[in-house]
Amino acid sequence: MSINLAHSADLQPHNSLAIPAVAKVLTEVTSLDELKEAIAYAHDQKLRILILGEGSNTVFTDNFNGLVVLNRLMGIEVLKSDSNNVTVKVSAGENWHKLVEYSVDRQWYGLENLALIPGLVGAAPIQNIGAYGVEVKDSVVQVDVLDIATGLSKVLSNKECQFDYRDSIFKHRLADQVVISSVTFCLSRGQNSKCNIAYPALASRFSQPPTPKEVFDTVCQIRSSKLPAPQDIPNAGSFFKNPIVSAEHHSALAKSHPGLVSFSVRDGYKLAAAWLIEQAGWKSIDYNGVTVHQDQALVLINPQRRSAQQVLKFARAVQKDIAAKFSVTLEIEPRIV
Repeated sequence: MSINLAHSADLQPHNSLAIPAVAKVLTEVTSLDELKEAIAYAHDQKLRILILGEGSNTVFTDNFNGLVVLNRLMGIEVLKSDSNNVTVKVSAGENWHKLVEYSVDRQWYGLENLALIPGLVGAAPIQNIGAYGVEVKDSVVQVDVLDIATGLSKVLSNKECQFDYRDSIFKHRLADQVVISSVTFCLSRGQNSKCNIAYPALASRFSQPPTPKEVFDTVCQIRSSKLPAPQDIPNAGSFFKNPIVSAEHHSALAKSHPGLVSFSVRDGYKLAAAWLIEQAGWKSIDYNGVTVHQDQALVLINPQRRSAQQVLKFARAVQKDIAAKFSVTLEIEPRIV
C-alpha cells in the first residue's frame, strides 16, 4: 500500500472552526492513483469516505467513523492561450488564494474579486464561491471528477454543474458521490479585458478602469479589515447565506426597516444577512464562548474551540430570531458533517 494511513486522527487542525473531532482513519493523497487506492481501501474496509480540502467550510458534529481523505492533488497547466483568453486546468489541491495571485501576476482577468477566500480549488465549484459581484461559475469551463463508486473519471461542463447562488450539483445529486480532481477555467487577457467592479464597495474605489492587481489589492484590503483569519480566530467564514426574498416581501421590509441593506437580483432581492443579524442585536450576545465577530456579523467565531453542538445551538437561535423579527429564513452555509 503506497498511501499512509493515520488511525484515530485529530481533525481539529483540518477544520477552520477548530471543532474537536477525530477521524477513524485519515490519509493524504497527492495523485489520482493514491486517490483511487484510498477509495479502494475504504470500500474494502466498508468505511464511509469524506473528502476534505482545508476544512474551511466544514462543521463536524461528531467524530467521523470512516476514512477522511485530504485532497492534495497539485498542478497548474495552461491548455490554450491566445491574445484574448487563456484556458487553465488547475488541480483540486491547489490553494485558492494562491491561484488568484497566480492569475493576477499574469494579468489574467476573472478571479481577482475572489481573493482571500479560504480553501482549495476543488471546493470552489462545490460552493460556487462568490464575492464582490463575481462567482466562480463565471469562469469555470469544466470540472473533472472521480466517481467514488466506480473509480472512473468523468467530466462535467459548466452547465452540468448546475451552478446557483452558493450552490451546485455537488451539494445535491453528486454529494459524496464524486471527488473533484481538477477545475478548468477560461480567463480573459489583453487590452480589451475589463475587471468587474460593479459591486458598490469596489465601484466607489476606482475613478478609471483598474487592473486585476488593483482589484486584487483592494479586495484583500477590504476583506482583511472585516474578516478574521481562521488561524487567528476559528471561523468558517460566512456562516449564513444572504437570503433572497420576493419583491413584495422586500417592499414590506423596506417600509418597516428604512435602513435595510439589499440588492436587486433575478428572482427578487438579496438581503444582507449580516445587516439582519446586527440589527437583531446578536453582536452583543455570547453563548458559552461562541459569538459573532465584532466587525462582521455574518461570521460566527469559536475562539474557545467549543463543540459543534454549541456552535449550532447558537446558529439556530440566530435563525429563529431572524425569522421572528423579519420573516426571513437564514440558511446555514457551511457543510454539516
